[in-house]
Amino acid sequence: AVVSTQSTGEEVLDEPMETKEEVSYEAKCALTTAIAKPLAPKKLSKKLYKCSKAAMKTKAVRRGVKEVCKALRKGEKGFCILAGDVSPIDVISHLPVLCEESKVPYCYVPARSDLGAAIGSNTPCSILLILKGEEYKDKYKECVKGIKELPSIYS
Repeated sequence: AVVSTQSTGEEVLDEPMETKEEVSYEAKCALTTAIAKPLAPKKLSKKLYKCSKAAMKTKAVRRGVKEVCKALRKGEKGFCILAGDVSPIDVISHLPVLCEESKVPYCYVPARSDLGAAIGSNTPCSILLILKGEEYKDKYKECVKGIKELPSIYS
């Protein structure tokens, strides 16, 4: 611990902030639910997080179960990112079917906390719908291509 004086002359005890240990991708994958398929590999997950961060800057993101359901029913197009560690699973179990009916590509990522952090939120997020945008169209195309290359759950 370090003692420092502020501009007011008060002595303040400065302690280094506790850093959370980074949990490995494999450990997060082990905690996912049984229906979390297709699960994005580590490299694709990072691309998805970067794309969602870029989309958040232009407000082209729908987040949360209620908002995403509403957007899909209204016919908005993009791609969905679902968290694989949502509990109880019934909260998001109907969303893959909605995505397939709307012909919206989707995939799972291992952790809700990472999905929330990707869009700059302190709150974990269970689902994102990323809408198409001009500012990040290259990242968007890369992500859609990556999602479509994932093995289908029906094969």
